[in-house]
Amino acid sequence: MTTSAFIDSPLGWIEIQCTEEAICMVSFRNERPISHEQTSVPDILQKCIGELKDFFNGKLRQFTVPVIQPGTDFQQRVWAELMKIPYGVTVSYLELSKRIGDVKAIRAVGTTNGKNQVAILVPCHRVIGSNGTLTGYAGGLWRKQWLLEHELKIKHGYSGIVFVD
Repeated sequence: MTTSAFIDSPLGWIEIQCTEEAICMVSFRNERPISHEQTSVPDILQKCIGELKDFFNGKLRQFTVPVIQPGTDFQQRVWAELMKIPYGVTVSYLELSKRIGDVKAIRAVGTTNGKNQVAILVPCHRVIGSNGTLTGYAGGLWRKQWLLEHELKIKHGYSGIVFVD
């Protein structure tokens, strides 16, 4: 059984689901959810909500809530590798496939990245194209760009990229 909660964020509504042990989904919603009275919110869900709010406020760089999502051994390896990408850093799909030990698995890595059900906490937004372009993000490329810019701003203390001649 899972329990859900919604938070409003700079990226719109986010739905969070948990089991008794871990967060199992963080997903963007395009519409405001229908309000339902909830008598109690599990501790793990409250912790995740707090961590997400701290992340959006620039106070948190590393999530501590446990996450779980079903997947093959290959998918679990890819998702585990995503968790190792530091805050404010990007890697390419090719680099990610190298990190899991199979450079030929670049398409499978991309597909697995797209199947991540725990957005932000499992930072699939930190994976970009080899040429530096933003590619593929289930929540929309504008959200991916926002997340990357937000992390850079917090990490480096500036609000944008400035090119100087």
